[in-house]
Amino acid sequence: MAKWVCTVCNYVYDEEQGDPDSGIAPGTRFEDIPEDWVCPLCGVGKDQFEQQ
Repeated sequence: MAKWVCTVCNYVYDEEQGDPDSGIAPGTRFEDIPEDWVCPLCGVGKDQFEQQ
């Protein structure tokens, strides 16, 4: 499982943990997150994330 970092605010999306507050279950791969998902801290889209 990988970690992805928001290049704007440094929020880390950890595939192992998911983003339960946004309805993303633990174990969800970054590429499987819906395209309309946004960073829970700053609101930018998936295109602003880089794999760590």
